[in-house]
Amino acid sequence: MSGTMMTIIPLILLIVIMYFLMIRPQKKREKETTAMRNSVQVGDEIVTIGGICGKIVKTKDETIVIQVGADKVKMEMMRWSISKVVKEGAGHNKATADDYEEMGDAEEKETRRSKPKRMKKAAPVVEEEPAAAPEEAAEAAAAEVSEEAPAQVEDAADE
Repeated sequence: MSGTMMTIIPLILLIVIMYFLMIRPQKKREKETTAMRNSVQVGDEIVTIGGICGKIVKTKDETIVIQVGADKVKMEMMRWSISKVVKEGAGHNKATADDYEEMGDAEEKETRRSKPKRMKKAAPVVEEEPAAAPEEAAEAAAAEVSEEAPAQVEDAADE
């Protein structure tokens, strides 16, 4: 009996050590991650598990809407896809989703109204003589040839 206890005690110790070194820290990380995902609010800058960086503009129960890039593209994603919060938004508890959307729409309208700057006109180029069109040049050459042809025919007839 004591021989079987001596073989079981190392196995039990191994399981207890694995629990404290592996399982317990993993559960602690999961709780922190779940708390972080549930506490995100409008205005927070996040990174998703796919590597997309963006700013939260709207939150729902299971999803969030983030604004990405200079074009301000909005994407709807699941909450579980949040990897980490990079920066908490200014006025963290003050801004609501509707206020944030109105600000985004106003910025979009402002960028649509702006027009590119016009380039200055170059100084007009003055030509001394306008070049004749290719068709006119061909007609003039044909007229010269037709005038010379009868003269050559008359000279040939005289000889």
